[in-house]
Amino acid sequence: MTDALPWVHDKTMGAVLLRTAETWPDRDALVFPALGVRWSWSELNARAGRMAAAWIALGIEPGEHVGIWSMNVPEWVVTQFAAARAAAVLVNINPAYRLHELEEALRLADVSTLIVGSPFKNSDFVGMAQSLCPEAASAGGLDWTSARFPKLRRLIALGARPTPGWSTWSDLENGPQATAAELAARLASIRAEDVFNIQFTSGTTGRPKGAMLTHRNILMNSYYVGERLRYSEADRVCVPVPFYHCFGCVLGTAVCTVWGSAMVVPAPAFEPGATLRAIRDERCTSIYGVPTMFVAQLEHPDFAARELQSLRTGIMAGAPCPLPLMEKVTTVMGAREICIGYGQTEASPIITFTAVDDSIESRVGTVGKPLPGIEVKLVDPATGADSPPGVPGELCARGHDVMAGYYNDPAATARAIDADGWLHTGDLAKLRDDGNYRIVGRSKEMIIRGGENIYPAEVEEFLITVPNVSEAAVAGLPDRKYGEVVAAWIVPSPGATLTEHDVRRYCQGRISHFKIPEILRIVPHLPRTVTGKVQKYQLRDQAVRDLDLEDESATPTA
Repeated sequence: MTDALPWVHDKTMGAVLLRTAETWPDRDALVFPALGVRWSWSELNARAGRMAAAWIALGIEPGEHVGIWSMNVPEWVVTQFAAARAAAVLVNINPAYRLHELEEALRLADVSTLIVGSPFKNSDFVGMAQSLCPEAASAGGLDWTSARFPKLRRLIALGARPTPGWSTWSDLENGPQATAAELAARLASIRAEDVFNIQFTSGTTGRPKGAMLTHRNILMNSYYVGERLRYSEADRVCVPVPFYHCFGCVLGTAVCTVWGSAMVVPAPAFEPGATLRAIRDERCTSIYGVPTMFVAQLEHPDFAARELQSLRTGIMAGAPCPLPLMEKVTTVMGAREICIGYGQTEASPIITFTAVDDSIESRVGTVGKPLPGIEVKLVDPATGADSPPGVPGELCARGHDVMAGYYNDPAATARAIDADGWLHTGDLAKLRDDGNYRIVGRSKEMIIRGGENIYPAEVEEFLITVPNVSEAAVAGLPDRKYGEVVAAWIVPSPGATLTEHDVRRYCQGRISHFKIPEILRIVPHLPRTVTGKVQKYQLRDQAVRDLDLEDESATPTA
C-alpha cells in the first residue's frame, strides 16, 4: 500500500458514475430480480442524467435539499445519482418513520422537494405526506406553499398522481429537460468537499440530527472498503439492507459504483427467501447484512448451501456478531472472506474494518484496523487524555471519513468533533497487540436492535407526549433474536390510571415499530442519584434478573 491518494479523492459522485459507465458500459449495474429490472452502467447513468435534467427544468437549484422517503426501489438509486448530477443535497428518510418522525425530518433538514414512495404493507407514504401537507392535496396545480414547512415546495410521487398539487416520477421522466450544456455545467460546479448527503442520526447526544456527508467522505470510504473486500467489476453484491442507511447507500450503491461491481437488490425490504434466490440466480459473490439477517437465511427452509457456491465475501455489521454465527456464514453459507466493519454515520460510515484474510477470531473478536487515511486514538472519556497502552478508552477518529458537521447545529457539531478534528464516537475500545481494535462497551446509551440504532433520549421524549405519562426512562435489554430490544419504565401522572396497553396503542402509527418498547413497565417512581439523575442501570439490572435474561456482551459493529 502506498501513500498516494486514490483516484476518487478529488471526484464527485456524479463524475464517478460517468467514469464507471464509460469504463464498463454494458456490464450489469443494478438488478432487481423481483421487478425484472436489469440496468447496465450506461443505462443507470443515462437515467440519472435525465432525472437530473428534469430537476433542473423543474427549478431545483444547486444546494437544494431533495428528500426521498421510500423502500428499496430502482428510483431510489436514480435519485441518489440524479442529486449528484444536479448539485442537490440528498436527504435520506427512513421508510419506517411515521408522522411525528417525518415531520421532524422535513423540518430539521429544510427539505424543499420530497420524493414519496408507493404504499408498502402498512406504510401509506402518500397518505402520511398528504396529512402533513394538506396544501398540496387541495391545490389545483403545482404552485402551492406549506404553512408547516416553509422550505417545502414540491412533492413527487413514485406512483400515480395523488392530487393536482403533486408531480410524478413519470411526469419528470417524460417532461421538460435542461439542455446537455446546462447539465454539464451543473456537474462541473460541484466540488469533492461539497456536502452531498444528509443522513439522520442521534450521534453522541440523544436528539436526531442531520449528519452532513461530502462527496469526498463517501467516495474515500467506498474506495477503501472495496479495496479491503478485494472488489472488482467481476463482483456481484447482494444488497438486502435499506438504502436510507449508510449500509445501503454507501457500502452498497457507492462502493459498487466506485469498483464497477453489480448491485443486486432482492426486495423492497429484507426477505430471507428472496435474498437466497437472488444470491443463487444472480451468482452473487458478496452478501451484506446485520447478524439477524444471516440467521434468518441460515434457518430458512429454502436454504441450500450447494446453491450459494458463488459467494466469496461480504459485510456483517450493525450489531454484535457471535462466533458461532460467523463460523456458519463462512463455512455453511460459504462467504469465507466476509468482514466486519465498525463506524457510525458521522464517519461516512466505516472507521475500522477487518481484512478478508484475517482469522475468524480476529473478524469476530475485533473490528479490525483503521482504513487508510484515518487516524484513530483512544482517550479517557472524562478527561480527554490519551489512554495508556492496554487501557480501554473512547475511540476517536480523524481523517477523510469525518462528516462536515450536523446540519444547522453548530453546538452539536462542536460536541462531536473537537477543535483538532477528532470525531468522538462515544464507544469504548481497546487496542490489541496485533493492531486490531476491540469494542468493549458504549459510553453512550444507544440501543442496537437487529441493526437499527435507537436512541433512548428520542424515545423518552416521545413517551412524555403520551397522555397521562409523567416520566419515562428507556434502556436496552439483551435479546437472543435482535441483540437488544427497547425497554421502558413509565411513571403515570399524579392520580391518573395508565396501562401498558394504553401506551403501546398510542405509539402505534406515531413512531417506528422498532422504537415501540417491547418490554414496558408502569412504575410509581424512577430510581435517582442524589443529584436527580435517573439510575437506569438499576432498572436494567433488575429487569435482567426478573425476566431471567442472558446478559452477554459481544463486539458491537458499525
